[in-house]
Amino acid sequence: MATSPTHLDIHEIIEIKASAETVFDALVHRFGEGNFAGEKKPMPMKIELWPGGRWYRDLGDNMGHLWGHVQSIKRPNLLEFYGQLFMSAPVSNHVIIRITEEDGTSSLDFRHQAFGIFDADQMDGLKEGWLEYLEVIKSDCE
Repeated sequence: MATSPTHLDIHEIIEIKASAETVFDALVHRFGEGNFAGEKKPMPMKIELWPGGRWYRDLGDNMGHLWGHVQSIKRPNLLEFYGQLFMSAPVSNHVIIRITEEDGTSSLDFRHQAFGIFDADQMDGLKEGWLEYLEVIKSDCE
């Protein structure tokens, strides 16, 4: 992971013993209604699964947090987001997840890049947090 006050780049690839469709469904679940925060406390999110669809946390009564928008979706191989995500700072984020399958095993290629004005120290633990999500997705599938 490379970080600076203006740049973030996280890239991880994990192998999952499941079909691409199963992995994609688990990914959508964990980035949506099955999302969680620290110590795996539930933090349900919503994803509108079409280009331009919102990815957001709905707190009810017209309150919530917009994390981003779906940039690309090609079920079951690609899901791409752009937006501010969880950062309350002048930033732009891009998250791309590619899933390829061979002989019943899928490779999940995850990349999160950001640029803008943010304190690099605030990003400590971000790579480990994403890895935790990916491992939970893997566990959901296997």
